[in-house]
Amino acid sequence: ELSAVAEALKAMRTPCTVIATTDSQYVKNGVTQWIHTWKRNGWLTSTKKPVKNIDLWKVLDELNHKHSVNWRWVRGHAGHPENERCDLLARKAIENAPR
Repeated sequence: ELSAVAEALKAMRTPCTVIATTDSQYVKNGVTQWIHTWKRNGWLTSTKKPVKNIDLWKVLDELNHKHSVNWRWVRGHAGHPENERCDLLARKAIENAPR
């Protein structure tokens, strides 16, 4: 999920105002809340362990500052049309990925 939102933001070549809708509280809370503490603590969690996926979080942090992003969370599999479409596309991509 981190990669997907990062790739979407990378596709915008100039700074944009964006609504990023995700069904992942990990993504939303990570980029809007936790990342500030992680950065202040040298990319360590509250338990003093390295933040997982640090490379993706750093990219997402940079892109979040490049664009004006309004982060929104929606419940997954709850009928949100765009969220359902993304889920379908992700499942199809997994089915068609080389093994």
